[in-house]
Amino acid sequence: MAKEMQKNSMYIEQNDPEGDIRKDFLDDDGRAKRTGTWVTASAHIITAVIGSGVLSLAWAIAQLGWVAGPAVLMAFSFITYYTSTLLSDCYRSPDPVTGKRNYTYMDVVRASLGGRSVQLCGLAQYGNLIGVTIGYTITASISMVAVKRSNCFHRHGHHVKCYTSNNPLMIIFACIQIVLSQIPNFHKLSWLSILAAVMSFAYSSIGIGLSIAKVIGDGPHATTLTGTTVGVDVSASEKVWRAFQAIGDVAFAYAFSTVLVEIQDTLKSSPPENKSMKRATAVGVTTTTLFYMMCGVMGYLAFGNDAPGNFLTGFGFYEPFWLVDFANACIAVHLIGAYQVFCQPIFGFVEKWCNKRWPENKFITSEHGINVPCYGVYHVNSFRLVWRTAYVIVSAVLAMIFPFFNDFVGLIGAASFWPLTVYFPVEMYIARTKIRRFSFTWVWLKILIWSCFIVSLVALVGSVQGLIQSLKTYKPFQAVQEE
Repeated sequence: MAKEMQKNSMYIEQNDPEGDIRKDFLDDDGRAKRTGTWVTASAHIITAVIGSGVLSLAWAIAQLGWVAGPAVLMAFSFITYYTSTLLSDCYRSPDPVTGKRNYTYMDVVRASLGGRSVQLCGLAQYGNLIGVTIGYTITASISMVAVKRSNCFHRHGHHVKCYTSNNPLMIIFACIQIVLSQIPNFHKLSWLSILAAVMSFAYSSIGIGLSIAKVIGDGPHATTLTGTTVGVDVSASEKVWRAFQAIGDVAFAYAFSTVLVEIQDTLKSSPPENKSMKRATAVGVTTTTLFYMMCGVMGYLAFGNDAPGNFLTGFGFYEPFWLVDFANACIAVHLIGAYQVFCQPIFGFVEKWCNKRWPENKFITSEHGINVPCYGVYHVNSFRLVWRTAYVIVSAVLAMIFPFFNDFVGLIGAASFWPLTVYFPVEMYIARTKIRRFSFTWVWLKILIWSCFIVSLVALVGSVQGLIQSLKTYKPFQAVQEE
């Protein structure tokens, strides 16, 4: 039995020397027993959702104004929560409590819709995940560079250029990820997600606090109901493009559907996974919305229509420099954890496929126990070591070659937000509950699908425009720094 299970899954806990796996350590499907709770799932969600993009929401609200800005934030928080609860009910099928487990998003789509939907889901999900990991490498290096630049500004004055290359810091980030990527799977990642979630609270709170201090000290800057003013702050075309980009930024800031099923797969089966996941989703989305609203509103009050893209790495604040340094360090630590949350599904997909394709290959399937001080026995898999190390290296090199890759990530996000966050969850819900065509519920859900499609299309156009502008000044290995 132990040998058969090793063939079927890369995620079984290592057998004892006699090859006897006790039933107490296995789930109902023969896999290693899960121990996750709604608390650890909430940490995973917060780590995935509250990225350093929270600090750019002041810019987004500045483009949309007091009316549309908060309204868009609230609308997408509701949409994300609603569609996430629909998706969580599809983890087991056909019954959400007693049905067969589906371990990945693709498995869920295969069980509920089948056909070409599975390939489209995989393309959207893994394309988005790969893009996010490369983008996080760039963003983390920008935050680490901001620490060095903050100290330079403090010593030499704010007028000095203080240019620092991002590339050495990308290499440091990649080295850290090579080590952390040897964490076997999502089930072993909860401690890192909790640490990353704490870091996200820390730098978000610092950003809010610095904004409040700036408002108290300098008074609120000029703000308007409609945001940036045409002819004063921006041209008419810039107003349109920036509004498109702001809507896209807010929509993607909430999206965590790419990893929702994988997070739910860490939850123990009692209470039912869908019940725990809905609770974790409520906590995660509520917490996220609170911080998003506070950062966006207070940042807009502090900077007005001149709000920078990121008021920590973009130096909306110079002093106290040590607090700005600490906040940027927290961003870097958070992104270290967030990188793992987004790359673990990629690792799992490739390793599962290879294990199924070459089940007799010892390089892929065999593991060797190594005693690690203060940890115990760590089981090394040669294929996992080589493949994951290669992935991190390639993603870091791509981040250095394409310094504008974050614009490309926006393009990927625009293309994947609609199918993964809205279309598939709603269509699977319709198929699973057999909702009658043209009934009130069916019509309402279809309106939701196509409304979000239009938003994604608008954001996609904005991302393409941003990408075209970045290509005009493209230089390989020339890292982008925010002024």
